[in-house]
Parts: sequence; C-alpha cells; structure tokens
Amino acid sequence: MSDYQRTILLTGINGQVGFELARTLQGLGRVIAVDRSRLDLGNPDQIRSVVREVKPALIVNPAAYTAVDKAERDVDAAMRANGEAPGVLAEEAKRLGAALVHYSTDYVFDGTKDGSYVEDDAVNPQNVYGKSKLAGERAIAASGCDHFIFRTSWVYGTRGKNFLLTMLRLGAERGELSVVADQMGAPTWANTIATVTSNILSQGLQNDRQWWAENSGVYHLTASGETSWHGLAEQIFAFSDMPKKPSVKPILATAYPTPAARPANSRMSNEKLFDTFGLRTPAWDDALRLCMSR
Repeated sequence: MSDYQRTILLTGINGQVGFELARTLQGLGRVIAVDRSRLDLGNPDQIRSVVREVKPALIVNPAAYTAVDKAERDVDAAMRANGEAPGVLAEEAKRLGAALVHYSTDYVFDGTKDGSYVEDDAVNPQNVYGKSKLAGERAIAASGCDHFIFRTSWVYGTRGKNFLLTMLRLGAERGELSVVADQMGAPTWANTIATVTSNILSQGLQNDRQWWAENSGVYHLTASGETSWHGLAEQIFAFSDMPKKPSVKPILATAYPTPAARPANSRMSNEKLFDTFGLRTPAWDDALRLCMSR
C-alpha cells in the first residue's frame, strides 16, 4: 500500500474502540474520523457518498449497533448497521482498491464448545446481535475486497456503556452485587484492540497489495487468559480505590435472564493472529489494571 495515498477513513469515533483508534492510528496516515452524524450505518447512500468523497486507501470500521438486548426487538436496525452496512463499505473498498478493517464478536458462536474457539470453528449465533454481525462478516468476504475482520469479546473502556463502568457505578451505590459466574471469556480493553490493530496496519502499510490479499480474513483479537463476569467484577474492585467496596456474590446465568441469550463459553484463541503478525495481547487483568489507572 506504500504507493497509495495513506488516507484512512475511521468510523464510529464516539464508540469505545473508535475513540481509541482515533489516537492509535495517528502517524499511519491522514486520518479522516467521522461519527454517526457524518456516516450513519443505517444509510447506505450516505456510506457510499462519504467513501467516494474521502477516497481512502484504508477503511477502519468499529462503528456498530451494539445494544445486544435491544436488538432482539429492533431486528431491522441491527441488521442494517451490522449486516448490510459492512457489505456496502466492502463494495466501496473493492471499487477503490482499498482495504477494510472491521470488528466482529464472540457472539457468532453458540458457546457450547469445550475449549477456545478458533476462526474456522462452526458459527451458530444465538441472538439477533450475533446473527447481524455474522451477516456483516459474510458480506465483507463476498465482496472480494482486501479485509481484516477482528472478532473480539467483552469489550470495556473508560467511556460509553460497558461492564467496568457499570460495576463501578453500582459498587458505589450498593453493599452487595450479584454477578454471573458461569459464563467464561476474555475481558478486552478497547485500547488493546486499537493498539493491536494499529500495529498490524503499520505492517501492512509497509508492504504491497499482495501482503493484504494473502493475509485477508478473520482473526480473533482478545486479551489473553480467561475469567468469568464474577471474576472480572472481583478484579475491578480489587484494583479500584473505592473507600468501601461491595461484596460480589456469584450467581448462575439462569438467575439473571436477559432478552438476548449469551454464550456460556466466549473463549477465543488468538494463535492465528499471533502466528500471522507476531503480536501478543496482554493478560486481561494486566490490561484492566492499566485501564483503571487512567
């Protein structure tokens, strides 16, 4: 891509991952960062118009419909943003000869595997959000554009709506919290996702088009290690400087029903990403400590 003008179109800059990417992508090229008011994933014509105006060499798309439970009753909106919009971005990338970076989810799996999921394991999403994200993956692959799809899980950060901020808020209000202990995964800091993405793109921007074509595909990108939501909550309060910390009671997922089904096993192997790009992600608790130090 060295012979292309390095213009990078970044979507969803007010989201957790988009916010971090707006910082980590600096230095890789001219970053044109847009929010929903400029590029709405529910508006295919607007998507095409923005991409054709910017003419990027690289499109990075962390924008998404992320309200997992709301998606169960808002199917069309979720599918437009997560299933159809990525396909439009991919078609425009293909037309320009650009590459596309997109983010997907552990929710494309049903969570019944005994062990960590790898990229070519059978997909079987159990909720609307997972189905919409899988549709987006397939639309990108069908376009034929050069692409990286990074599946991640249990994303948190210092802004937006996420488990970390919810626990800190509730922990300040209550003496005891009940948290699900029978769902396993890798809590992943948004900054980890953005930093690893930028390191990979830095490699790509030093190579030719063949590198992008040869390495295109789906990769798992999560923190290293595993824990439960209960284990994550306990670690959050262990790292916090709250004067009075709540007790955290483990419960079964069946005791906390939600509109959207969640996989019991969200563990995903990062080995393909490590083998391809030579990068290692931090342990989930080390990343959490860094995040909370902010």
